[in-house]
Formats: sequence, C-alpha cells, structure tokens
Amino acid sequence: MKSLNRYIDHTLLKADATKQQILNLCEEAKTHNFFSVCVNSSYVALAKAQLNETNVKVCTVVGFPLGAASTQAKVAEAKTALEAGADEIDMVINIGLLKSKDFDAVWKDIEAVKRQLPHNILKVILETCYLEDIEIIKASELAVQSGADFIKTSTGFGTRGASVNDIKLMKSVCGDCMKIKASGGIRDTKTALEYINLGVERLGTSSGVAIVNGETSNSTY
Repeated sequence: MKSLNRYIDHTLLKADATKQQILNLCEEAKTHNFFSVCVNSSYVALAKAQLNETNVKVCTVVGFPLGAASTQAKVAEAKTALEAGADEIDMVINIGLLKSKDFDAVWKDIEAVKRQLPHNILKVILETCYLEDIEIIKASELAVQSGADFIKTSTGFGTRGASVNDIKLMKSVCGDCMKIKASGGIRDTKTALEYINLGVERLGTSSGVAIVNGETSNSTY
C-alpha cells in the first residue's frame, strides 16, 4: 500500500470558499504531499500557480453538484478547466437520465467529456445516495463503456457520502478495469483505511490533514 497521504484529493468545493482558503488548502497539500487538491473551476488557475513547483495535482469538477447540465455545457466547462491548468476532472453523471433509463444519453455524456481529455484523468461521480443498487451497477458499467478512468461515489453535497456497500457494488463491476474514488463523509483514519482495504485508489475529503494525523474531523465533506 502506498502512503496514506498519496490517496487523498484534498478538497474544498464549498460555494463560499475564498481565495485565501484555497491558498491555505494548497499549502496543506504541499505540507502533507497529498495527491491533489480538488477545487471549483474558477480556482484552478490560482491552485495551479501555487502548486506549480510540486507534484501535487490540480483536480476540478464539472457539472457539479447536480449533473443535470447539458453535455455541451459540461464539455465547455471541461475544456476551460484544462486550459486553466487542471490535471484531473471529476464530472457528475446525469442522474435523471440514468433513472429515466436513457442509458445511451448517460454514456454519451461521459464520453463527450472524456474526449476532451484523452491524456488526463476523468473521474465519474455517480452520486450513489440517489441510486438503487442496480442503478449503481448500471452507472458503473456505463462509465467503463465510456472510457472513464475512475468511478467516484459522491459529490459530498447529496444526502450521504460513500458507503461500504457502494464500494463493493462498484468493485463488482470494475474488478481491475477501472479505479474507484470514495468521497463524502470520510473524516478519520479508520474510515479511510477501510475503503482503501476494499480496493479504493483515491479518497476525496476535506479532512485530509486530520486523517493523516490520526484525528477525527467534524467536516461534512
């Protein structure tokens, strides 16, 4: 197992996040050598400038947090983020289309975004809190079909975050063909290690500092 800190996408996606808070996030990521920071796209350039001389990546979100934007809007958002310096993109699937069983539209939505970043990582957020088990399985299959690099549990803004059941369902589809990111509600070392031991490759959390220090955070993400 790699070092715990290298699993962490150190995250700040709150609507009221200030520039200073983003700078603080980047400093924490440098101090603890987290894998990446995950910020809203308006802060990608700022984060990239702060992390330019480090190996900490910049991750951003697309179609966040609802997933209901048009495919054209998601594509444009992804292109803009890449131009600003994003290394990785976490996009939210169109949950309503999945529940409508319009599976072609769901995978084409993902595929259109992935086409914009053939050499960058795309993580597909399923938002599992709104899905039945069979829908988690189907969404995972569609992400594989669409050429994404990761499937991710949650935005952190839904009714709950990741669960052990989510990870097991996603793993049952993916096996070793796709990586999994757990996010939402990961606030302590015990939970982080539980997901890693289930096969998770990345953790999305605003509690990265507490996790690597063996503490428990009261953060909601």
